[in-house]
Amino acid sequence: MLKYNTGFNTFDADSYIVHLEDPPEPNLFRDIFPYSEAPRIGFNHRLVPMRTPAKIWITDTSFRDGQQSMPPYTVKQVVDLYKMLHRLGGPRGIIRQAEFFLYTKKDKQAIAEVLALGYEYPEVTGWIRANKKDMAMAKELGLKETGILTSVSDYHIFLKLGTTRKQAMADYLAIVRDCLEVGITPRCHFEDVTRADFYGFVVPFAHELMNLAEESKSVIKIRVCDTLGLGVPFPGVAMPRSVPGLIYGLAYHAGVPSEWLEWHGHNDMNLVTANAVTAWLYGCSAANGTILGIGERTGNPPIESLVVSYLGLRGHADGMETTVITEIAEYFEKKLHVRLPANQPLVGKDFNMTRAGIHADGLLKNEEIYNIFDTARLLNRPVSVAISDKSGLAGLALWIHNKVGRGAKLKKDHPGVKRIYKRIMAQYDAGRTTTISDKEVLKLVKLYLGDWLKESGFEI
Repeated sequence: MLKYNTGFNTFDADSYIVHLEDPPEPNLFRDIFPYSEAPRIGFNHRLVPMRTPAKIWITDTSFRDGQQSMPPYTVKQVVDLYKMLHRLGGPRGIIRQAEFFLYTKKDKQAIAEVLALGYEYPEVTGWIRANKKDMAMAKELGLKETGILTSVSDYHIFLKLGTTRKQAMADYLAIVRDCLEVGITPRCHFEDVTRADFYGFVVPFAHELMNLAEESKSVIKIRVCDTLGLGVPFPGVAMPRSVPGLIYGLAYHAGVPSEWLEWHGHNDMNLVTANAVTAWLYGCSAANGTILGIGERTGNPPIESLVVSYLGLRGHADGMETTVITEIAEYFEKKLHVRLPANQPLVGKDFNMTRAGIHADGLLKNEEIYNIFDTARLLNRPVSVAISDKSGLAGLALWIHNKVGRGAKLKKDHPGVKRIYKRIMAQYDAGRTTTISDKEVLKLVKLYLGDWLKESGFEI
């Protein structure tokens, strides 16, 4: 028998219409997750089409998930970072929402102060457990939307909650109805979806939510939570680990609109940004991340990486102030005393720094040879060079070009550059193992390039 699928405008066979399964024992997918071994990636070789939404955006959970892996922010720090997110996302709200904990006095104060700023974006949303007490807190704080923890895997339903799929669904639907009754948009967080029975629980639950949304003429969102970072972006991967399958399947089987879908990932398998972008590509409008990727365990999709991925997919910034990325990194290091890994993409000190003389030579000739994009314009991060025994004459010339004055016409074969290089190499020949500091190089520049500095009009 055929049934019309209004979401895809096709007639589909009954075999594609799934129902809730309520087994007496949990399905832990032991063939995929043996626990005594690394998780396995199974393939069913089923391919689903990309269906990127007309609009995609970023949401932030730095003040919720991000707070689970570092000392708590002060209220002022929350406000400062929220203001930077507002500028980074731009007037069109590419960073559309920011998620907050609601439980402590400081949480509540921070929410009150950011709400008082009156910004349209990012919209302040909450995170609650699936109970009326937490829901009442969200209402008291004046929130229009809140996330609700709705665990969907049997690991959580049976082993954590000690209940059944049928009862869990009933409990979740009850709190969703409570939220709707008080005028709060519920966002159901499908926790541990990449270890869940997709056709036996995830889709039936999503389908019930969509039915409730239709009955109540309300919006009910779904956050697809890759809680342990087990999602895989590759085509043809079997459920439940397939990111394309999860996103496409929620739209196809349950009729969830793209704008009601949000991806939330973790970086345990080092696939966090790839998974988030894949979710966008296959029909999810929102990708959730944190500032600098700081979050539970290995973290979440870095907001800065999502911003750059957005630029790559859309071809323009849509009003985003991308240089704020560097401001945020500096704030963490100078104000919060958080030392970022030197090799962290986009924000680490080694991001667009070279130590190789052959790379420096190319950069001197044309910056595009070894720089991924105009980092000076987009990130306020000019290319840089660290001076060591590997820098060569070109590295020295590039360092002087960047530190003394952009546009300085100094060739690597200048006698002064050669003298500086000789002095530096003498140190390494004598056993030095550390990088030459900026202060040391400046001293040598003054000593051996004084005439050139005067002629060029540079002061150091």
